Amino acid sequence: MSARAGRLGIGIIGAGHVGPILGAALAGAGHAIIGISAVSDESRDRAEAILPSAPILDIPVIVERSELVILAVPDAELPALVEGLAATSSWRAGQLVLHTAAGFGTAVLAPAQALGAIPLAIHPAMDFTGTSIDIGRLGETWFAVTAPVPVQPIGQALVVEMGGEPVIVAENDRAAYAEAIEIATAFSRSIVAQATGILSEIGVEHPGGFLSSLVRSSVDNALRETSRPESIEPLDGEDF
Repeated sequence: MSARAGRLGIGIIGAGHVGPILGAALAGAGHAIIGISAVSDESRDRAEAILPSAPILDIPVIVERSELVILAVPDAELPALVEGLAATSSWRAGQLVLHTAAGFGTAVLAPAQALGAIPLAIHPAMDFTGTSIDIGRLGETWFAVTAPVPVQPIGQALVVEMGGEPVIVAENDRAAYAEAIEIATAFSRSIVAQATGILSEIGVEHPGGFLSSLVRSSVDNALRETSRPESIEPLDGEDF
């Protein structure tokens, strides 16, 4: 089975920073957005701005109508959501169920899988703003894909259709993966906040803009260094 075999009817549960963006990317690849759930006024506004043609529907209706259900909810809410929908026999055989939580693999989708649903855990390694700018950033983003081996090509195809690069992460490695994501995100925010605070105290206007080029180039250089083969030693007099 391949996500490229035809257009999927996609339902999105959660209109936070991630769900509408992934929905927009998949809609751009030719899939149909059946509906999206949104509770707060802020999430409704976000859904309407990013997916203006997608109706805002109740969760059971979305699950009933969708071939692919994207669960873009906070990690803490995911287990209860999956179990609750299983308790009402909402999941269907052959239906794709995809969650975006970094800290979970597909085990959390076991209640849906028991009813015949096909589980996928796909996490984009990106700090989302929840605005349309994120759609363009997907093209430079790696996605962690966790799924049973026969299902991995589906997850990889969906990532490619969203413009990203897929990398397989084993079920047992999801906790370590989530830790790495949290460290990178929290550290970056903490350091930037500390540095901009110091600049503000000494009277530098717009400290975020002042540090933008420095922070981006420093991070790029650090990432480039981690990708450098250890076997390559710089020649005397050369500065890589």
